[in-house]
Amino acid sequence: MGSLANRTVGLLLCAITALVICREWGVAEWTQPAKPFLVLVVVAILLFQVRWSRKAFVAVAMLISISLVATNTDWRGIITRGLETAAFIGAFFTALSTLRTVAQTSPAIQRAGTFLAGQPPGRRYAALTVGGQAFALLLNYGSLQLLGSLVTANANSEPNVEIRRHRIRRMLLAIQRAFVSALPWSPLSFAVAITVSVIPDTSWSKALAPGLMTSFLLAGIGWSLDTIFKPRLTVKPVRSAPVGTWATMLPMAVLLAVLFIGVVTLSALTQVRVVGIVAVIVPCIAVVWMHIQHWHENPVSTTCRRIKTYVLQELPSYRGELTLLMMAGFIGTAGSQLFAPMMQATGFDLSFMPSWIILISLVWIIPIAGQIGMNPILVVTLIAPLIPTATDLGVQPIAIVVAITSGWALSGASSPFTATTLLIGSFGGISATRVGLVWNGAYTLICGVVLSIWVITFAYLF
Repeated sequence: MGSLANRTVGLLLCAITALVICREWGVAEWTQPAKPFLVLVVVAILLFQVRWSRKAFVAVAMLISISLVATNTDWRGIITRGLETAAFIGAFFTALSTLRTVAQTSPAIQRAGTFLAGQPPGRRYAALTVGGQAFALLLNYGSLQLLGSLVTANANSEPNVEIRRHRIRRMLLAIQRAFVSALPWSPLSFAVAITVSVIPDTSWSKALAPGLMTSFLLAGIGWSLDTIFKPRLTVKPVRSAPVGTWATMLPMAVLLAVLFIGVVTLSALTQVRVVGIVAVIVPCIAVVWMHIQHWHENPVSTTCRRIKTYVLQELPSYRGELTLLMMAGFIGTAGSQLFAPMMQATGFDLSFMPSWIILISLVWIIPIAGQIGMNPILVVTLIAPLIPTATDLGVQPIAIVVAITSGWALSGASSPFTATTLLIGSFGGISATRVGLVWNGAYTLICGVVLSIWVITFAYLF
């Protein structure tokens, strides 16, 4: 029964992805009414397979739906839009996971990760920060798993307990901060994909330049703190040369170049949003990459076998992440339409607040909400409809995107409930709370202040 359920979930997610692609590319519009129904079937199956913390998200989604039916005459349209958001998130996750699957079995990627983890202390943090962003693009959360295992293996080879402890902490923080610093600009990040989809008149191409600046500030502050507060050791560590050269990173550089050239070219040639382009180009790159990996072992049949394994086994194994992300999108989208009338009834109106306060609030509210377990997807989709329009704020729409993605990155560094802090904590042998509030406490506060200044500067001077 479980095997049948897994196969069904995998096939339905692929079908949903195909429907989302059709919607983004403006083809076969007649297929779209099936999308909300397929999402309901997937969630119904996953409900019996996930732990209670994930079931709670489904329960909240059901309560919101019941409340909408009882209080809003347009409940069908609102619930449908919520299911559309859930379908979009599930499809984006399905597409991105194809690249993670093939990258995790690539010897070239393993060698690149080993090379970065083996850098000498003087340049290890910077190498892991820059290289970690590249890994984050290709593997998403898988980058933390791969690099986390490599850096802990490297650190555990150190016999001195004091050196080993400091090395693990510094290396794990480097890869975590590399991951979150990629969120504001990567076309493959949920931060960009969700934010540009809920803020009108924005796109990835418009968010790229300011997103790179946000990324530079996040990475630069992390490097500065690591350099300034370098631990003073009571013993002198023994240095060892890294395995490989910088040429080891060439295959990854080529792969990223192909990815970005493809995204930029299709974005320039078509009117399709970058999320629709990514949903097509990433699986295509993954299939070609699989084919190359198995070039000497019957590549066609091996690739087909791996695709079948991905769809029927690997993809359903992400059931917990899928349930959380899809339901967070639904709760935020549908819940905002439930709570907006309540806020209006109280007389609370954001349009009377100074625009600079609203923009700074967006930087802080997402990481603060993360402290009580609210996923960034939920927070952003919940508050986006409540934000005054860019015209009312007197800023360009992309300024709102810069503020939201900045807050999203801070949540990834500080929230004890995000996958980033949970994974780093597991590798470091400490709690996610300690990672978010102790290891990254000062980092988050400093970045929050600097990014608040950057957001206001961008909004009013650029």
